[in-house]
Amino acid sequence: MAIAIVDVSQSVEAGLQSAPSGVAFDDDRRHHGREIYRLLAGVDPDDALIVDDAGFDRHVIACILAVSAMEHGTLAERAGLSTVELITLLAQLFPAAPIDSSWLPINGAAAASEDDEIAMVRDLLAAQRSTDGDIGRWLAAMVARRAMEPNHLWEDLGLRERSELSRLLMRHFAPLASRNVRNMRWKRFFYRMLCEDDGFVMCTTPVCTQCNDFQLCFGEESGESRMAERRREVALQEAATAAM
Repeated sequence: MAIAIVDVSQSVEAGLQSAPSGVAFDDDRRHHGREIYRLLAGVDPDDALIVDDAGFDRHVIACILAVSAMEHGTLAERAGLSTVELITLLAQLFPAAPIDSSWLPINGAAAASEDDEIAMVRDLLAAQRSTDGDIGRWLAAMVARRAMEPNHLWEDLGLRERSELSRLLMRHFAPLASRNVRNMRWKRFFYRMLCEDDGFVMCTTPVCTQCNDFQLCFGEESGESRMAERRREVALQEAATAAM
């Protein structure tokens, strides 16, 4: 494994040397999360086989990397990993994927930024792990980082639907996830757990059903996935171009 990581690192560095300085990913390619997913997993996200746990883990991480690469900034930072962790992850889970900075915006070798809020959520997840190994550790960091984004958590992880997030959390962080007995929205639930662990009361209303903000914690989380949204936008752009 050590040899594979060195080889991947060298290929990333070679790609970066040929890339324009300061340019991680051009704006057009930011909309091609599905292409990135396919390069990583070898299939379209709609066709992902997630029956077994190993296939599900690869699907989840490919989704996170794909949606993270659609945003401004380096892939490692947007995904919540250091560059070294990202390179190791790619070598371990996606050894057949072409590591090329023209489609994966991997820059430099800096560690992931240590934001206090991200660290709190990451540590909460890490302390409640139900699986061993690197994948659970990586996912604790990735979920914590993506939880800082403004949409539903399953959307900001690039997943196809909320049920995939629930499966992810029950698989890798079961002691924590099993406490969400009322199906609270996951971001709100994380912060509720952090407050309770520190002895704070999150709400002034003693019963959730009496709270004016009930829908913020328990409302519906359906919607269009980020990658499906990008595909629709691209299709509309292509149709408009063809009509000219």
